[in-house]
Amino acid sequence: MSEPTTAGFPVDAAEARTDRRSARTRAALREALIQLINEKGYDAITVGDLCERADITRGTFYNHYSDKDALLVACEDEIIAELEAIQARMNGLDLVQTTICVKRKKPIPLLVSLFDYLRSQAYFLGAVMGPQGDPRFERNLLTRVREILMGSVLHERYRKNPTPFVNYYVTFYASAYLGVVKEWIETGMRESSEDMAVIAQRLLFIKAGESIKL
Repeated sequence: MSEPTTAGFPVDAAEARTDRRSARTRAALREALIQLINEKGYDAITVGDLCERADITRGTFYNHYSDKDALLVACEDEIIAELEAIQARMNGLDLVQTTICVKRKKPIPLLVSLFDYLRSQAYFLGAVMGPQGDPRFERNLLTRVREILMGSVLHERYRKNPTPFVNYYVTFYASAYLGVVKEWIETGMRESSEDMAVIAQRLLFIKAGESIKL
């Protein structure tokens, strides 16, 4: 029996070609979004602007996204999914080894991976979290980071019945985390991922009255 075909190609091959084409379209739109935010600001961007910059038709755009907000949310979801994956791996860290890294001021490898990933996304994050970006993105990101911390760091009893203090505690750390990332990106990421990992560790584990020298 012959293999089913689509436009002369085996079904699997045709689907693979479609997937690659779709991935290229999404990447082109993401790049167009970043460029246009930096040039004219998110609020002023239209679907027509995105299509022209990405060199696609409106029909192709609407095959992927309902509007520019849907494109932004898709980019946000992609970043959050990776942050959640990194956090999940952090949950399995050996406490003894982590303590040794902190005391010796050595970077925890997974934190280095986190900052490596953030560096790879800096072009996008710098645009959407900058003065011409969309404030909703940063608010949504803060909410999602809070959820990650609530679900992975807190003891189960605090997750089920969080007190006002617990809510403020999680918000404090989520805001601080995003603030550090934003400062790093806005100042040109001069520090290496390893240096940022050590800085993050110091910020998390520093004690009252302890020297703030790195």
